[in-house]
Amino acid sequence: MEEILLKAEPRPARGRKSELTALRRQRLIPAVVYGGEKSSMSVVVSEKELATATKSAGANAIIHLKHDKGEDTVILKELKRHAVTNQPMHADFQRISLKRKIEVRVPLHVTGEAPGVKLHGGVLEHILRELNVRCLPTEIPHHVDLDVSRLELNQSVLVKDLPVPSGVE
Repeated sequence: MEEILLKAEPRPARGRKSELTALRRQRLIPAVVYGGEKSSMSVVVSEKELATATKSAGANAIIHLKHDKGEDTVILKELKRHAVTNQPMHADFQRISLKRKIEVRVPLHVTGEAPGVKLHGGVLEHILRELNVRCLPTEIPHHVDLDVSRLELNQSVLVKDLPVPSGVE
């Protein structure tokens, strides 16, 4: 798992709407850092740096958030976006320990072509798009692959049958 360094600036805990709007115009995202043994704090991060970080390392990237009070190891828990413009509005960062297992959502990628679909006119029903996995932050997979090239008509694959890397539950 790739680790990223991201700079953060402090901001008042409760900002007025006009102050938050002014920050967003400057391409800064208001954010909160919570969890762990420290108290929560309000920060601002660069929209461009966060987008670059999540694009290169994925949504479950380990981020070292550097701020004036030190450095926190965090994971991006949620990124709220504007409904129309899709511009990031607010980010939630959760502090993590690299030695303690955490629970995250990982995308499920379907690969191959099922003979039941290709030869017999069946339909591949893809119900799950993401999986909840539990593992150490350094062992988070980018995605879980599911090969459907052996599925005939009326066959299915259960979550317990999915191939996951060692150390991942």
